[in-house]
Amino acid sequence: MNSVVFLKGMGLGASLIMAIGSQNAHVLRMGLLRQHVAATVLVCIVCDMLLISAGVAGMGVLIQHSPLLLELARWGGAAFLFWYGLRAWRAVLGNDSLAVAGGQSRIPLRQALLTVLAMTLLNPHVYLDTVVLLGSIGGQQPEGSRAWFAAGASCASLLWFLSLGYGARLLAPLFAKPLSWRVLDGIVGSVMWSLAGALVLS
Repeated sequence: MNSVVFLKGMGLGASLIMAIGSQNAHVLRMGLLRQHVAATVLVCIVCDMLLISAGVAGMGVLIQHSPLLLELARWGGAAFLFWYGLRAWRAVLGNDSLAVAGGQSRIPLRQALLTVLAMTLLNPHVYLDTVVLLGSIGGQQPEGSRAWFAAGASCASLLWFLSLGYGARLLAPLFAKPLSWRVLDGIVGSVMWSLAGALVLS
Protein backbone atom coordinates (compact mmCIF):
# COMPACT_ATOMS: atom_id res chain seq x y z
CA MET A 1 0.00 0.00 0.00
CA ASN A 2 2.73 2.47 0.98
CA SER A 3 4.68 1.69 -2.18
CA VAL A 4 1.59 2.49 -4.27
CA VAL A 5 1.14 5.81 -2.46
CA PHE A 6 4.85 6.58 -2.90
CA LEU A 7 4.61 5.95 -6.65
CA LYS A 8 1.43 8.02 -6.85
CA GLY A 9 3.17 10.96 -5.22
CA MET A 10 6.21 10.46 -7.42
CA GLY A 11 4.12 10.33 -10.59
CA LEU A 12 2.11 13.43 -9.76
CA GLY A 13 5.19 15.31 -8.61
CA ALA A 14 7.01 14.44 -11.83
CA SER A 15 4.06 15.52 -13.96
CA LEU A 16 3.93 18.90 -12.26
CA ILE A 17 7.64 19.63 -12.31
CA MET A 18 8.43 18.63 -15.92
CA ALA A 19 6.95 21.73 -17.53
CA ILE A 20 8.59 24.63 -19.32
CA GLY A 21 9.16 27.39 -16.81
CA SER A 22 11.60 29.95 -15.56
CA GLN A 23 12.98 27.69 -12.81
CA ASN A 24 13.73 24.78 -15.15
CA ALA A 25 15.21 27.13 -17.73
CA HIS A 26 17.49 28.62 -15.07
CA VAL A 27 18.66 25.23 -13.79
CA LEU A 28 19.35 24.09 -17.34
CA ARG A 29 21.26 27.28 -18.12
CA MET A 30 23.44 26.92 -15.02
CA GLY A 31 24.09 23.32 -15.98
CA LEU A 32 25.16 24.36 -19.47
CA LEU A 33 27.50 26.98 -18.06
CA ARG A 34 28.72 24.54 -15.37
CA GLN A 35 28.44 27.26 -12.76
CA HIS A 36 27.13 26.66 -9.22
CA VAL A 37 25.19 23.60 -10.38
CA ALA A 38 25.24 21.91 -6.97
CA ALA A 39 24.02 25.03 -5.13
CA THR A 40 21.30 25.71 -7.71
CA VAL A 41 20.01 22.15 -7.69
CA LEU A 42 20.14 21.93 -3.88
CA VAL A 43 18.05 25.10 -3.44
CA CYS A 44 15.38 23.80 -5.81
CA ILE A 45 15.21 20.40 -4.12
CA VAL A 46 15.12 21.74 -0.54
CA CYS A 47 12.44 24.33 -1.37
CA ASP A 48 10.27 21.70 -3.04
CA MET A 49 10.65 19.24 -0.17
CA LEU A 50 9.75 21.87 2.45
CA LEU A 51 6.72 23.12 0.49
CA ILE A 52 5.47 19.61 -0.28
CA SER A 53 5.83 18.51 3.35
CA ALA A 54 4.09 21.63 4.63
CA GLY A 55 1.27 21.18 2.15
CA VAL A 56 0.68 17.52 2.93
CA ALA A 57 0.89 18.06 6.69
CA GLY A 58 -1.30 21.16 6.79
CA MET A 59 -3.91 20.14 4.30
CA GLY A 60 -4.05 16.64 5.76
CA VAL A 61 -5.08 17.96 9.17
CA LEU A 62 -7.70 20.32 7.72
CA ILE A 63 -9.21 17.76 5.37
CA GLN A 64 -9.31 15.06 8.06
CA HIS A 65 -11.65 17.16 10.20
CA SER A 66 -13.78 18.67 7.44
CA PRO A 67 -15.84 16.65 4.93
CA LEU A 68 -16.60 19.93 3.17
CA LEU A 69 -12.89 20.63 2.67
CA LEU A 70 -12.47 17.04 1.49
CA GLU A 71 -15.05 17.57 -1.23
CA LEU A 72 -13.63 20.98 -2.14
CA ALA A 73 -10.13 19.53 -2.35
CA ARG A 74 -11.40 16.60 -4.39
CA TRP A 75 -13.28 18.61 -6.98
CA GLY A 76 -10.93 21.59 -6.87
CA GLY A 77 -7.94 19.30 -7.32
CA ALA A 78 -9.66 17.49 -10.20
CA ALA A 79 -10.49 20.82 -11.88
CA PHE A 80 -6.93 22.04 -11.44
CA LEU A 81 -5.51 18.78 -12.82
CA PHE A 82 -7.85 18.99 -15.80
CA TRP A 83 -6.84 22.61 -16.46
CA TYR A 84 -3.14 21.77 -16.10
CA GLY A 85 -3.56 18.86 -18.49
CA LEU A 86 -5.42 21.07 -20.94
CA ARG A 87 -2.58 23.60 -20.79
CA ALA A 88 -0.10 20.83 -21.55
CA TRP A 89 -2.14 19.64 -24.53
CA ARG A 90 -2.40 23.20 -25.82
CA ALA A 91 1.39 23.38 -25.64
CA VAL A 92 1.56 20.28 -27.84
CA LEU A 93 0.10 22.41 -30.64
CA GLY A 94 2.48 25.30 -29.97
CA ASN A 95 6.08 25.92 -30.88
CA ASP A 96 7.62 26.18 -27.42
CA SER A 97 11.27 25.35 -27.05
CA LEU A 98 13.85 26.05 -24.41
CA ALA A 99 16.43 28.50 -25.63
CA VAL A 100 19.40 28.81 -23.34
CA ALA A 101 21.68 31.70 -24.07
CA GLY A 102 24.20 33.74 -22.26
CA GLY A 103 27.87 34.43 -22.03
CA GLN A 104 30.47 32.43 -20.23
CA SER A 105 31.35 35.06 -17.61
CA ARG A 106 31.53 33.76 -14.06
CA ILE A 107 28.40 34.40 -12.00
CA PRO A 108 28.99 35.14 -8.29
CA LEU A 109 27.61 32.49 -5.93
CA ARG A 110 25.46 35.04 -4.07
CA GLN A 111 23.85 36.16 -7.30
CA ALA A 112 23.27 32.57 -8.38
CA LEU A 113 21.57 31.72 -5.07
CA LEU A 114 19.39 34.86 -5.08
CA THR A 115 18.34 34.18 -8.66
CA VAL A 116 17.30 30.57 -8.07
CA LEU A 117 15.45 31.55 -4.87
CA ALA A 118 13.56 34.20 -6.81
CA MET A 119 12.76 31.77 -9.63
CA THR A 120 11.45 29.30 -7.07
CA LEU A 121 9.68 31.32 -4.37
CA LEU A 122 8.34 34.24 -6.41
CA ASN A 123 6.57 31.93 -8.84
CA PRO A 124 2.91 31.51 -7.78
CA HIS A 125 2.69 28.17 -9.58
CA VAL A 126 5.14 26.58 -7.16
CA TYR A 127 2.63 27.14 -4.34
CA LEU A 128 -0.29 25.89 -6.41
CA ASP A 129 1.67 22.78 -7.36
CA THR A 130 3.27 21.89 -4.02
CA VAL A 131 1.21 23.35 -1.18
CA VAL A 132 -2.27 23.38 -2.74
CA LEU A 133 -2.40 20.53 -5.26
CA LEU A 134 0.09 18.03 -3.82
CA GLY A 135 -0.97 19.04 -0.31
CA SER A 136 -4.66 18.44 -0.94
CA ILE A 137 -4.14 15.09 -2.70
CA GLY A 138 -1.54 13.98 -0.18
CA GLY A 139 -3.83 14.94 2.67
CA GLN A 140 -6.49 12.56 1.35
CA GLN A 141 -4.19 9.56 1.71
CA PRO A 142 -4.53 7.31 4.79
CA GLU A 143 -2.85 8.88 7.80
CA GLY A 144 0.06 6.46 7.83
CA SER A 145 0.70 6.90 4.11
CA ARG A 146 0.86 10.69 3.81
CA ALA A 147 4.58 10.77 4.53
CA TRP A 148 5.09 8.22 1.74
CA PHE A 149 3.18 10.42 -0.69
CA ALA A 150 5.29 13.44 0.28
CA ALA A 151 8.45 11.33 -0.02
CA GLY A 152 7.43 10.18 -3.51
CA ALA A 153 6.74 13.74 -4.69
CA SER A 154 10.01 14.93 -3.14
CA CYS A 155 11.91 12.08 -4.80
CA ALA A 156 10.55 13.17 -8.18
CA SER A 157 11.84 16.68 -7.49
CA LEU A 158 15.26 15.38 -6.43
CA LEU A 159 15.67 13.17 -9.51
CA TRP A 160 14.42 15.84 -11.90
CA PHE A 161 16.66 18.66 -10.73
CA LEU A 162 19.72 16.41 -10.49
CA SER A 163 19.09 15.16 -14.03
CA LEU A 164 18.38 18.63 -15.35
CA GLY A 165 21.36 20.30 -13.71
CA TYR A 166 24.00 17.64 -14.34
CA GLY A 167 22.61 16.29 -17.59
CA ALA A 168 22.09 19.72 -19.12
CA ARG A 169 24.72 19.34 -21.83
CA LEU A 170 22.98 16.21 -23.04
CA LEU A 171 19.42 17.52 -22.68
CA ALA A 172 19.85 20.98 -24.18
CA PRO A 173 20.19 19.94 -27.86
CA LEU A 174 17.18 17.65 -27.52
CA PHE A 175 14.85 20.10 -25.80
CA ALA A 176 15.86 22.96 -28.07
CA LYS A 177 13.57 21.23 -30.59
CA PRO A 178 9.84 22.04 -30.32
CA LEU A 179 8.94 18.41 -31.13
CA SER A 180 10.63 17.18 -27.95
CA TRP A 181 8.58 19.55 -25.80
CA ARG A 182 5.41 18.49 -27.62
CA VAL A 183 6.07 14.84 -26.80
CA LEU A 184 6.83 15.71 -23.17
CA ASP A 185 3.75 17.94 -22.85
CA GLY A 186 1.62 15.19 -24.38
CA ILE A 187 2.82 12.74 -21.71
CA VAL A 188 2.23 15.31 -18.96
CA GLY A 189 -1.27 16.09 -20.26
CA SER A 190 -2.21 12.40 -20.34
CA VAL A 191 -0.98 11.81 -16.79
CA MET A 192 -2.77 14.89 -15.44
CA TRP A 193 -6.09 13.93 -17.00
CA SER A 194 -5.82 10.33 -15.76
CA LEU A 195 -5.15 11.61 -12.22
CA ALA A 196 -8.09 14.03 -12.49
CA GLY A 197 -10.36 11.17 -13.52
CA ALA A 198 -9.12 8.99 -10.65
CA LEU A 199 -9.73 11.81 -8.19
CA VAL A 200 -13.31 12.32 -9.37
CA LEU A 201 -14.07 8.59 -9.26
CA SER A 202 -12.40 8.00 -5.89
